[in-house]
Parts: sequence; C-alpha cells; structure tokens
Amino acid sequence: MTDKAKKTALILIEYQNDFANPNGALYEAVKPVMDANHMLDNTKDLLAKARALGVKVLFCPITFTSDYHELSPNPFGILKGIIEKQAFQKETWGAEIIDILPIRETDIVIEGKRGLSAFYSTNLDFILRQLGIETVAVAGFLTNCCVESTLRTAYEKGFDTISLTDCTAATSQEEQDFSISKNFPMFSRPLLYKDFLNELENGQRTDTSGGGYA
Repeated sequence: MTDKAKKTALILIEYQNDFANPNGALYEAVKPVMDANHMLDNTKDLLAKARALGVKVLFCPITFTSDYHELSPNPFGILKGIIEKQAFQKETWGAEIIDILPIRETDIVIEGKRGLSAFYSTNLDFILRQLGIETVAVAGFLTNCCVESTLRTAYEKGFDTISLTDCTAATSQEEQDFSISKNFPMFSRPLLYKDFLNELENGQRTDTSGGGYA
C-alpha cells in the first residue's frame, strides 16, 4: 500500500439497481452511455484494483421513503423524475447496490443522501477527515448531476479531486461529453480509471490536458 493510496478515497455514487440493472426504473435512460464507455465493466475492474492498492471505498446510494415525504410536494428537475419513476425507495430492490459491485466489510456505506451532492445531508465530510483522506476520486451517476455536484463540493472543501471519466454515465452522450470536457476540468482532474490506478502505483500525476479521454 502506497502512502498516496492510504490517503485516497473512491466514492461510488448511486451504483444501484434502479440505474444499473436492466430491470431498474431508470436503466434505459443511462444505458446508451453505460454501453458506450463500458462504465460498469470499468468500475468493476477499478474497484478490485483500488481495493488491492489500499484505497478506501465509500458507496453513496440515494434513498427515499416510499411516499417521498422528504421532498417538496411540487419537486422539479431530477427529483421530480425520481418520483415519477418511483425510484430509489428505501428497503426495496431498486435501491440496493448492484450485485456486480458487492460491498465488503472494509467498505463504508454513506447513509442519508437525498439530493445531488453526496456531502449534504450525510456525514461524508466527517468520515473522510476522520480517515485522513486527502484525495477523492468520484465515479457513478449521473455525470452531470450527482457526480458533478459531489466533485464541486469536495473541491471547495479542499480535497484533491479526481473525476473518473470512463466510470460515469449520464442520460445522453451530449451531457456526458460536455461535463467531462467543459465542467470537470474546472474543479477536478479528469482521468481515465487506468490512469488513476497508475498514479496510485507510481506516484506520478497524469497529464490531463486531454480532458480525460483516451
């Protein structure tokens, strides 16, 4: 385990059945981008190798009660879509982490995520600081929503932030590409997951002038 790896956390956002399983409520919306960049296969490989290097793994699911009483009676945006699809209800199959990314005892599951950034309404910041984490690498759904919001917050809190571009998915390729090429470089270092792993192994920062694309 390198010193860099010990101070790095992998934050996996909403790898839940409702997004990532073919029977999930929102699967069809993200399937084209997931298929195009091999997101799930990439994440499975990333997770195994990051664990082997000693990176701390944190799952950040989003969940709501069955009647969504945590939310406004008149929600809009992404939260409106979640209610319409009846997605991410607590203690249901749709809210569970997908089987291909099994949670280990050494992992941490962040509870209480109700909105976009994984920091708000949770104790994520407290846990990261307790663990002595300096670098956070973020993957998951949606690229231009919860992933982006979490990276922005982490950046403003002083963490070294890495966006794992080929381990993210949005509801269109246009949104995916815009976030990676235009937004991510403003508050993170966009990296392909293999470049992130190489950094951990050799300690040398990867040139991100290409915006995280191959």
